[in-house]
Amino acid sequence: MIPAIELDNLSVLFSGRPILKGLSGAFYGRAIGLLGPNGAGKSTLIQTLLGFHPPTRGSARVLGMDVRTQIREIRHAIGYMPENDSFITRMTGIRLVRMMAELSGLPPAEALERAHETLFHLGLGEARYRDVGTYSLGMKQMAKLAVAIVHGPRMLILDEPTNGLDADGRKRMLEIIREIRDSHDTQIILCSHLLRDVEECCDEVVILKEGLLVTHCNLEAERRTNRKFIQVETRGETGVFLTRVEQLGCELAVNGSRRLKMILPETVEVRDLYHVAAETGVQIRRLDYKRDSLQDIFLKAMEGSNGRT
Repeated sequence: MIPAIELDNLSVLFSGRPILKGLSGAFYGRAIGLLGPNGAGKSTLIQTLLGFHPPTRGSARVLGMDVRTQIREIRHAIGYMPENDSFITRMTGIRLVRMMAELSGLPPAEALERAHETLFHLGLGEARYRDVGTYSLGMKQMAKLAVAIVHGPRMLILDEPTNGLDADGRKRMLEIIREIRDSHDTQIILCSHLLRDVEECCDEVVILKEGLLVTHCNLEAERRTNRKFIQVETRGETGVFLTRVEQLGCELAVNGSRRLKMILPETVEVRDLYHVAAETGVQIRRLDYKRDSLQDIFLKAMEGSNGRT
């Protein structure tokens, strides 16, 4: 299987200052989340993959194509939704999307048909003859997405796609991103400062810090192996309760007569503990439930100072 992105000691300098520092790794996910604080090198990495910044050292490949020698082919295969608006404001939505489809290589008649279909799919059908400059923020975000997907790219790069959207707009945008991911026709690179967006859409994550690749993990594997840690404070006789809980497959540590620490297997939910407690006459007075999340992974990555894969 060809990786979506492959980096081999990729380094980029601006005016002699290192921005990307020896990034290496192969990333295969259907949707890859790109995370990192401001100045981490996320935008530089995206622009390098798009051919705007040539590597100073090392190499990068997109869908098996080298950014040094095959950038034209890469650009034909990619749809790009930038963070900032990039519209001709007095152009209607349908003209804009059709023009970008033609620039991506579609014949005029097919470009027009695809533009209509894409705008209707994204909820802009009734607004397609209005000037883009009159669109609301949410409509402009959808118009940028339409430009990125109208030609049916093999890879879609999304830079802050939910930026500025209200709750309903964000929900719709993430639904569309998941639809694209699940179609198996297009791989996605999602760059966002919102961990929740990445967690909801991505199956792989790459975290940059100060130009270094500090963490790369498969979120699906993390979710499968993730363990649930519970601290419980009880009242009542716990002997039978502990036996029943162990029979569920939970690991236990007793801290005093009323406090318990447990590790729950994936098949056991917190509500199961309450059912057992009710059946054995035990009161659960307090329960703290913690599960590792992308936020935990991100914070651990930010604590370190050395790049690692």
